[in-house]
Amino acid sequence: MDLSNAPKAACLDRARLDVLAGLGILDSAPEQDFDELTRLAAVALGVECAAISLLDDKRQWYKARHNIPFEETPLDVAFCIYTVASREILVVPDATLDPRFRDNPFVTPEDGIRFYAGVPLIVNSGHCLGTLCVFDTKARAGLDDIQLRLLADLARLASDLIEARRFNRMGEIASKVVDATSDAVLAVDPDGAIVYWNPAAEAMFGHAARDVLGHGIELMLPDGLPEPGSAAASRGEALACRADGSSFPVELSVAPWAQGTTTRGVAAILRDIGHRKALQRDHEHAKAFLDNVVSNLPAMLFVKDVQSRQYLVVNQAGEKVIGREAAEMIGQTDLDLFPEYGAGYEERDTEAAASCEPHVFESTFTRDDGETVHLRTIRKLIDGPDRPGQYILGISEDVTQIRQQEAEVLRLAHYDTLTGLLNRASFTDRIHRMVQERAPFAMLSIDLDRFKAVNDMFGHPVGDAVLVQVGERLNSVIGGGDWVARIGGDEFFAILPGENLRHRAEQVAEAIVRRLSAPFSTERGVAHLGASIGVVLMPEDGTTTEQLRENVDLALYRAKMNGRSGVCFFNSAMDAAAQDRRSVARDLRQAVANGEITLAYQPLICTRTGQVASAEALARWTHPDRGPIRPDIFIPMAEEYGLIDVLGEQLLRKACVDAQTWPEPLCVAVNLSPLQFLSNQLIATVREALKVSGLAPQRLQLEVTEGLLIRDVERTFAQLEQLRELGIQILIDDFGVGYSSLSYFQRFIFDKVKIDKSFINDIATSSAARAIVQAVVGLGQELGMAVVAEGVENEEQMGLLVGLGCTHLQGYLFSHPISAKALARFPDSKGVIPARTAA
Repeated sequence: MDLSNAPKAACLDRARLDVLAGLGILDSAPEQDFDELTRLAAVALGVECAAISLLDDKRQWYKARHNIPFEETPLDVAFCIYTVASREILVVPDATLDPRFRDNPFVTPEDGIRFYAGVPLIVNSGHCLGTLCVFDTKARAGLDDIQLRLLADLARLASDLIEARRFNRMGEIASKVVDATSDAVLAVDPDGAIVYWNPAAEAMFGHAARDVLGHGIELMLPDGLPEPGSAAASRGEALACRADGSSFPVELSVAPWAQGTTTRGVAAILRDIGHRKALQRDHEHAKAFLDNVVSNLPAMLFVKDVQSRQYLVVNQAGEKVIGREAAEMIGQTDLDLFPEYGAGYEERDTEAAASCEPHVFESTFTRDDGETVHLRTIRKLIDGPDRPGQYILGISEDVTQIRQQEAEVLRLAHYDTLTGLLNRASFTDRIHRMVQERAPFAMLSIDLDRFKAVNDMFGHPVGDAVLVQVGERLNSVIGGGDWVARIGGDEFFAILPGENLRHRAEQVAEAIVRRLSAPFSTERGVAHLGASIGVVLMPEDGTTTEQLRENVDLALYRAKMNGRSGVCFFNSAMDAAAQDRRSVARDLRQAVANGEITLAYQPLICTRTGQVASAEALARWTHPDRGPIRPDIFIPMAEEYGLIDVLGEQLLRKACVDAQTWPEPLCVAVNLSPLQFLSNQLIATVREALKVSGLAPQRLQLEVTEGLLIRDVERTFAQLEQLRELGIQILIDDFGVGYSSLSYFQRFIFDKVKIDKSFINDIATSSAARAIVQAVVGLGQELGMAVVAEGVENEEQMGLLVGLGCTHLQGYLFSHPISAKALARFPDSKGVIPARTAA
């Protein structure tokens, strides 16, 4: 069938389709009123079929149908499309003769549609939604006027039903909404009496509908309802009362209600906003609290608009950091406020806006008053009410003090706190880098002479002040490219990089010696020092840090051995000597491990009896290739290489075991190294030696030197007291050759004082030597200490010493060191001191 486009185009009118859809009638359930109307049309006109037909954009759908087996037909075959398009009554007496319909599949001579009549259904909006149509399988001459008026009346009735259906449906929905809503809905007549009261009003006010209908609204709203049309009526607030007398805030909307054109009263919707008000108060409190937090946050907080980059918020800390009032900054950009820094700040804002993670950056900022602060700023993109990522939130922390402290820590990590020179760690690191880079340099190891005497004489505070002056003098001597480090108490290093190193090092070293030989003025007097300097050259004297340090130590040692305030360059002979010394040290370690260090004993003669009173244990080592090695060589070596504790324990135990074989009350004297007092194991070692040997503590004598006392007076005297408590005798050896202090005897009374043999050698020819011996003897007599003279080699010395009052003598005149067995047989009944000499 060929249909023109005009009827179909009318059916596809968008406004018509929207009205049809808005009515919600398509595909709805059957409704009796529509079905009765359709049946009435068929009966009144005497036709087989009738329908209320609605047309959308694809089909013809029957809201009601009589004698029609199907619910819808395609739009292209619908007769009603012509009625909708013309918006007039259409009558087709015989469709088989009408060119518009004879090809329609529903038109057949036998049982198809032959007769059709349709009336348009036009609603109040003026849109034609469909038709009231009738049709029959038999052709008819048409419809008379009465039949046409009847069909038109029925069509108007169908349109009214469609309109009424919409209003009824809206009323049902409104009724259900009113019943289901949590808002109170009520209505009052013109006199203010309540005529409607929904379930929510019952729940909200606590009054049942039966109790309030007909009563005045003032029962619930003391101020009544506002007049419709006023500002308060559109959406106002009022104070309402519940049945229990409690009051609560409500939000209300008021409008007039009418029947037809007659106003019947006022309707109102009321909502309990008590909870909302409480939330609002909480929100206001929270906002005030957050405003207070933001305002008093110790770090600067700011908020900028991402698009305009203008400041929106700046807190008090921000004002303090920036040095400007917030009012000056709000609405301004960084480019406006800080022309010098602004571009960089906005670049960081851009980076923060492009990142999902917080953006952290540190920078310096100079305020208007000229003060520079170090800021650590965290920027974060945050959402706003208008769009995601609307703002940039920033927190800037003033880390100036932290960075200054870090810089100070860094300085302390690299520089000596006392002198300001490089410290040991920095010195080591720099030297290591220079060695790796193969950069030539001269290294000067500077050791101060007599600095210990300055500390002892003036005290450590003065000693520190002197070290500060030393650092200043060293800095004044070296060149601009050179540098100085303090790596220990009075140990300094100077590094001279570059060329012509030997000549430069010699000049600088001699200048240092001259400068440090000049007096140092202190608050407690004038101090006199000096300097010994060892020098090595890189790479001539070594190509590794360890090798250079080792060789410069050798050069310094040689400089000190050659006399104070000297300079010594390293040479290969020193290296050979050092290697030889290291070889001896290795052999010594093995000898100690094998217990090869033995003891010899030199008798100590009592001048009163002429008999042997004790014997001093003397360490002896015979090297398998080198032969006997002197104790003054291998004992310091044992101390230097950490062997002295083990060796000292071996010799102490051996001396106690040997002495146990001697006749009583013969004693044994054992020398102690100062380093044995530092291990905190000495007391336990002595106890164990006495226990293993079975020797009585009264027969053990321990000898210490003045050097031990000088190192650590308090610790030394504490341990000596513990040894004295065991019953052991304590002797002070080599008295007078060190930094002797008579104050030692105030702290501790020794059992014996041994006068160094250097005084004994000159006693026959030097009145000074005799005076010193006589003074020590007098001191011993006053304090109850025995006095021992060492190194007695002839009878003249013996006679003088006995005459001066020495209580004990020791030396080659009486015996060389002998074995333990020989000592056990040494004494005889006649004694070893002639009777004419013995006192």
